Amino acid sequence: MRLMSQAMLASFHAPVSLYESFAPEKAKALWDRFEFVYTPRHGSWLNMAEIELNVLIGQCLNRRIDNIQTLRLDVAAWQARRDQVNAGIDWQFSVDKARIKLKRPYPSFHS
Repeated sequence: MRLMSQAMLASFHAPVSLYESFAPEKAKALWDRFEFVYTPRHGSWLNMAEIELNVLIGQCLNRRIDNIQTLRLDVAAWQARRDQVNAGIDWQFSVDKARIKLKRPYPSFHS
């Protein structure tokens, strides 16, 4: 039995990194063991997941649900509706705003 693992990638450089670090046969074997999930170029995938979970809580899970079957049905219906309307995230936090609010992680370099 072979186990598959998921890896989150922020860029498409993983194959190159593997082939730079290992012999071609080993790099290919490692590449085949993972399912690579590419993350969005702008915005953190973790922030996006957190936002979606908060929307789910506010729109669907904001009441007592007394059994797992009802929970599954309600969440599936909510998800189908979100997919149907192509719900997305409107990023309004620009780099300039980030530099003001988060001075340490986003320093501004002046020449």
